[in-house]
Amino acid sequence: MQMDSGKLVQRRKPNIPLIRPRGLDKKQHIQEQTSTKSLDINKVIRLLEDPLTANLKERHLFVLKKLFKTNQNGFVLKDLTGIAKILNNCAEKVKDQPDYLPLLCEALKICRLPFLKERTSDELTHAQDATHFLSHIGCLMRVSDADVRLHIIECVKSFYSSVAPRQLLDGMEHHTKPKPRPFHSDNRFSKLSLKVQPTSPGYRLQLLERSNLAQTLLLSMAAVENQPNIKLQLLQTLQILSNSSDLNCASVLNARGAEVICLHMNEPDPSGEILFRSSEILWNLLERGSKEEVTAQLSSMECVVSLKEAFFHQLLNGVRHIDLQLRNYLLVITTLIAGNSNSLFIESLFAKQLIALVTYPELKSRNSLICNLKLSYNNEDLNMKKMLLNLLVLMSKDSAVLQLCKEEHVMLVLLMLIKPPPASGVRSGLRHWSSVQREELQLHALATLSTIAPLILDDYMSFQGNACLLLLLDWCVGQDAYFGHGNSFHATGCRGSKKAQMRLCIRVLRSVSSSGEESVNQDLCDQGTINHLLGILMQMEASPDQEDDVTLEIKADIQLILSALCETEMHRKELFGSEGVEMAVHFLKKGAEKFYTSVGHNKLILSTVDCVWSCIVGCYTTEDYFLAKEGAFLLLDLLRSSPKCMHSVILATLLELCDNPNTLSHLLSWRDSGGQTAPRLLLQMWREEEEELQVSRNHYGGLADPKRPILSHHQQEEIQSSQPGNVPTAAVLEMLENLRSKIFSIFCKLGFQDLPGLSTQDYVTLSIVRRYLDFKVGEVWDEVSKELILDGVKPITPDQESLETICKITEDTARRVIEEQISILQQQEKEDIGKEKLLYTEIKSRWRQQELTAKSWDHYVSKTSNYDILKEVKAQREKYIESSRPKHDETILHPVQYFIGQVMSVERTGAQGPAGVKLTLARVPLKSASQGDLGPTTQQDPEYFSTASVKD
Repeated sequence: MQMDSGKLVQRRKPNIPLIRPRGLDKKQHIQEQTSTKSLDINKVIRLLEDPLTANLKERHLFVLKKLFKTNQNGFVLKDLTGIAKILNNCAEKVKDQPDYLPLLCEALKICRLPFLKERTSDELTHAQDATHFLSHIGCLMRVSDADVRLHIIECVKSFYSSVAPRQLLDGMEHHTKPKPRPFHSDNRFSKLSLKVQPTSPGYRLQLLERSNLAQTLLLSMAAVENQPNIKLQLLQTLQILSNSSDLNCASVLNARGAEVICLHMNEPDPSGEILFRSSEILWNLLERGSKEEVTAQLSSMECVVSLKEAFFHQLLNGVRHIDLQLRNYLLVITTLIAGNSNSLFIESLFAKQLIALVTYPELKSRNSLICNLKLSYNNEDLNMKKMLLNLLVLMSKDSAVLQLCKEEHVMLVLLMLIKPPPASGVRSGLRHWSSVQREELQLHALATLSTIAPLILDDYMSFQGNACLLLLLDWCVGQDAYFGHGNSFHATGCRGSKKAQMRLCIRVLRSVSSSGEESVNQDLCDQGTINHLLGILMQMEASPDQEDDVTLEIKADIQLILSALCETEMHRKELFGSEGVEMAVHFLKKGAEKFYTSVGHNKLILSTVDCVWSCIVGCYTTEDYFLAKEGAFLLLDLLRSSPKCMHSVILATLLELCDNPNTLSHLLSWRDSGGQTAPRLLLQMWREEEEELQVSRNHYGGLADPKRPILSHHQQEEIQSSQPGNVPTAAVLEMLENLRSKIFSIFCKLGFQDLPGLSTQDYVTLSIVRRYLDFKVGEVWDEVSKELILDGVKPITPDQESLETICKITEDTARRVIEEQISILQQQEKEDIGKEKLLYTEIKSRWRQQELTAKSWDHYVSKTSNYDILKEVKAQREKYIESSRPKHDETILHPVQYFIGQVMSVERTGAQGPAGVKLTLARVPLKSASQGDLGPTTQQDPEYFSTASVKD
C-alpha cells in the first residue's frame, strides 16, 4: 500500500488467534512434529551428501544443532538408519574440519538415552535397523579424537548402568510394592508425547548382543595403543560385555579376542589395571564362551610367552593381596591351556620354569627367576602350590615333561611332602607352612603322586618310594591322636581322622603295583606288604564304624593291590595263605544285596572276586582251603544273586577253580534256597544269554534253524567287507563278549551225563551246549566262505568241496540235535501222559470210595428211619445166620470160624452222656470154619465192624 508521503508501507496480517477444532489435542500436534522430524532427517542427509551443498559447513552445523536439539530426549527407532548415515558423514568430515567434533559428541551423548518408539510393534519392526545402528556406533572408534572414543565407550557402559536400577526395582516390586512414579516426573521425558515412549533398557542389550559392537570394540584395541586412558576404559567395557552375555563372548572369540587380549596385556601400564582387566576378560571368555576355542587361541607361541611374562612378573613383584590373586588367576588360565596337546609349553620354556617352581621351597633351585623368590606362606601361596601340583598332573601326558621332572627331582619333592607330620607338631625355622596348610599339601602331593609315580618308576624306586608310602601307612593305622582338618578337596568326609591320608596312600600303592613293574612289586613283597595289608583290611572290617564310601574304597583298593601282587607268582599266593582265604570268604558272605547302593559296595564285590581269582586260584594249597571254607558254594550263591555285569568274572573264576578235581563235587552238591542245582542254574543263564542275543529258538527252547544253530541276531546281518587277518571276526568276538563259551567250558569239566536236578527244558538246552564247539567251528568256516566271496577269491575244487562238506556236517549235526530234542520232548510227553492216567485212576478210585461210603451211610440211615427196611434186613440176617449154621457131619470136616469183638481202646470225645465214649473193637478168631460155610462176605453189615459209642 502506498501512502501520501511516498513511502511504501507493507500491510501486516492481523494477529488473529488460531482456532482449532476441539478434537485436535496435544497428541496430534506431537504426531505432526514427529512426521516433520523424519522429513528433516532426510533433508539433512541430502544436505550433507549432495555435492552442491557438501561444503556448506555453516549450514551443516546449524542444521545438525537443530536436529540434535530436537532429538535431545532420544532417537526414534524409525529414524536410526538416517541418524547412522549422519553420524558416519560427520565422522568423515571430522578428519579435515574439527568443528564437527562437538556435534558428533553431542549425538553420542543422545545415544546413551533409550530409543523411542511410537508404537509397541516398533521394537520388532525396527530391530534390524537398531542393530545396524549400534554396529555403526562401534565403527566410530576409527575417529582418532579421544573425546569421541570416550563418548562411545561411555555410551556402551550406559546400556548396562541403565539396566541395574530397573532390575533392582523389578526385584523389589514383589516385596515393597513402591508407588509408581508419574511419567512426567522425569525431566528428560516430560516434553514427550504420550504417543512416544522409551524402549525398555533390556531392549538395547538384546540388540547389542546381535550386533558387531563387541567385536568392533575389540578390534579397536590396536587403534588406542597411544591412549592408555582410553585403552583402560575400553578394557573395562569389554570386561562388562564379556561378563554379561554368552553371545558377546562368542562375538569376541570370532575376532580372536582371547589372543588379542593376551598379546596386549603386558604393555606399559602406569595404573597397573590393564593386566587385571585382561585376565578378567580371559576368565569370562573361558567361563561363558567356548573353552576349546579360547585354549586354541591361547596355545600359540606368542600367547604362551605373554602369559609366562605376566605370571612371573606378578610372582616376583606382587606384594598386595590383589596382586597375589591376579598371579593365581593367571596360573589357572595357564592350567586350562596346559590341557591342550597343541600348546607350546615345552618350546617356550614355560614348562621348565613351572616345574622348577613346583620344587620350591622344598629344594633350592638354580633357576634365576626362582632363587630370589620369597613366599609369605599365606593362603594365596598355598593355592599357588596346589595349582602347580595340579598343573604337573596335566602336563605329565607329555614325555618331555617327565624328563624335566627327572631333572628337577620332582619325585623327591613329592615324597618329602607326603611325610607324616612331626610328633611335636612344630617345625624349626622362621617361616613355614602351618599344620592345616601342611595337611592340604600332603593330600595334594599324594594325589599327584598316584599319577606321576607310575610314569617315572625309576625315580620312584631310586628315592625309595615304597618305603616312604609304607611308613605313611604305618602312621595312618597308628593309634596316636591326630585330628585332620578336612579343609582340602581330597579330605572330604574325613575330618578328624587319618582316613584321607590312608585312602590316598593306598591309591598310590595301587597305581604303582598295577603298573606291572616286577621290581616294584617284588620290593613291596620283600617288605611284608601282603600280610601287612591283610591285617589292615581285617582290622578295618572289625571296626564298628559305619561303612562309608571312603572306607569301602580303601578296602577295594587293598584287595586290588593284593591281586596285582599275587597274580603271577605262586610263592606270593602261598604268602596270601589261610589268612587271605579267610578274608576273601568273609567278604563273599556279604553277597550282592547292596550292589546297587551308591556307597561303593559294587567295587568291593568285584575286587573280592578278582582277589579270589588272582590270589587263590592256581595254588592247590589255598584252593583246597578255600573249598573247605565252602568258597565254591559262596561263588555260586553270588552268581545266582548278582547282576548280569558280574556273571562273566564269577564264571571265569569258577572255570579256573574247576582245574582242581575237588571242585566238581562241590559244584554238583550245591543247592540254593529253592533247591536249584548248579547245572540247572548254568543252563538257565545260557537261555537268558541267548534270549538277549536274540538267537533263533522254537517254543520249547530247541533249535529252530539248523543252518544257524547258535548265530546271534547281529551276526545274521550280511558282511559288507572282509576283515584283515589280524582282526578277529564276529564269530570270535562273540565268544569273548557273552557267557556261552564259559558255561560250555564249565560243563566240559562237569560232564554232560548224570547231572542232578535237570528238567526236560534243561535237557533240551544241554543238547545245544554239548554241541556248542562244533557249531562254533562251522560258524567260523561259514565266515571264511563269505569273506572269500567278498574278496572275489574262488577256491580250488578240493577246497570248495571241503568247505561244502564242513557246512553240511554242521547242518547234519544240528539236525541230529533237533531229533534228539524231539525225542526228549516225546519221552517227556509219554511220562506226562502216564502221570496223567495215574492221576485220573487215583481220582476215580477216590470218587468210587466216596460213593461206597455214601451208599453205606444211606443204607444205615434207611434202616434206622424206615421200619419196613429194618424188618427186611433183620429177616435177611436171620436167614443168613440160619444158612450159615453147619450140619453135624460138616462141622468135623469144616469147623466154623466165629468172630467176637474185642475192645482195643477207649477214647473220650468230650461230649455229654454215652456219646462221649468211643470204643474201638477188633475181631478175634475162636473157631475155624470152611470157606464155603462162611458165605459171601459182601452181605455183612458194615455196622458190625464199625466203631461204637457206649454208655458209661
